[in-house]
Amino acid sequence: MESEFQAHAPEELTRTKLLRLGEGIGKIVYASEHWVVKRQRTPWEMVALIVLWRAVRKGERYLPAGLGARLLAKPSRQLRLLRVMIQSLMRVLPMSVWLTTHVREAWKVYRSRTVRGERLAAEHLAGTELMPRTIQFPPVRVRVGGWPGELTVTEATERVEATLHQRLAHLAASGRFDEIEPWLDRFLNLRQEGWRRGIFSLDAHLKNFGVIGERIVLLDAGGLTDRWEDVESRLEFEAVVSQPHIQLGLGDVLGGRPDIARRFDRRWKAIVSRAGVERHWPVA
Repeated sequence: MESEFQAHAPEELTRTKLLRLGEGIGKIVYASEHWVVKRQRTPWEMVALIVLWRAVRKGERYLPAGLGARLLAKPSRQLRLLRVMIQSLMRVLPMSVWLTTHVREAWKVYRSRTVRGERLAAEHLAGTELMPRTIQFPPVRVRVGGWPGELTVTEATERVEATLHQRLAHLAASGRFDEIEPWLDRFLNLRQEGWRRGIFSLDAHLKNFGVIGERIVLLDAGGLTDRWEDVESRLEFEAVVSQPHIQLGLGDVLGGRPDIARRFDRRWKAIVSRAGVERHWPVA
């Protein structure tokens, strides 16, 4: 990703211990007031998480209603402990035991999507208002919450105020529903701007986008593609989704305002369609 180079890291990164902000399959994010840094997971950690994810999914019907989804949506200390235990077992048992067909396939898909998505973001979005600002600097040690306690980092990314999902949930909880639709319109406009640049997000969940001022920015490039066959496949799926707001995680947010949900669903269906994408997609 194209970055701005600075002679020194921002002072706030080294002044205090950084907060563990969030985590995904491939990385853990730590934050100061205005910046975030990332620790890339090792292959062992990622495989352990995929194994754990599959185990929770398979055992979900034996858990209290909704517990499995909550565990995966916001990893807890208990889930992290299970991941560490699986990693310990992986050092004893052969890797072939863990790399079943399904786990290997999930690993390959994640790796290929991540590499391709980051390449596309660097080529098409770097330096634009569609991504948070990124800076680079000489290596510096920072303190972080939890293991490993310290990291050496050479890059930091502008911290967003909230994910788009968090912003909308906050507005709904405050009863400020008149402010929700403009944000949803900005989100749809952002998607169309990506299409004009020849890229499409296959994973447009609102937690993958952040808010900076009045801007919406892409946080996770892993779902980006420039292959029309991928776009066609996703649009075939979108065509049979009757309530897009549910798919995007807005069921609870818009539960009290079905009128907003219906208006958004109609606009989404009109825009996120073959005709809607082709209207903006660059001609080869």
